[in-house]
Amino acid sequence: MDKQKPKVAFVCVHNSCRSQIAEVLGKHYASDVFESYSAGTEIVNQINQDAVRLIKDIYNIDMEKTQYSKSINDLPKIDIVITMGCNVTCPIIEGDYRKDWGLDDPSGKSDDEFRKTIKAIENNILKLKEKLS
Repeated sequence: MDKQKPKVAFVCVHNSCRSQIAEVLGKHYASDVFESYSAGTEIVNQINQDAVRLIKDIYNIDMEKTQYSKSINDLPKIDIVITMGCNVTCPIIEGDYRKDWGLDDPSGKSDDEFRKTIKAIENNILKLKEKLS
């Protein structure tokens, strides 16, 4: 019998930028090892458009086709909680393991800052995949 893959939630307050990037890169790089979700305590109308544009440019993935802003109340039972570094009180959800990646929000900043954040998230996803493999 196959072992069920752990469910990883990438959580931030607005679920519009960093957590969305982590969800899409988790699905892109590690769907064979863990299931990726993202959520927040406040719902926004759309994913950060700079994030959408740059993820499409870098990875050729259209986040808006498969993702939308979700509440932490919409998550299934989560095994691993990753907070993004909210600079405020991060949402609290239950999980067997919790880690904060401490990433600054690139919203409203230059494409270079966005790319640095995206690369940091990619590196963290790959490390998490290796740890869970």
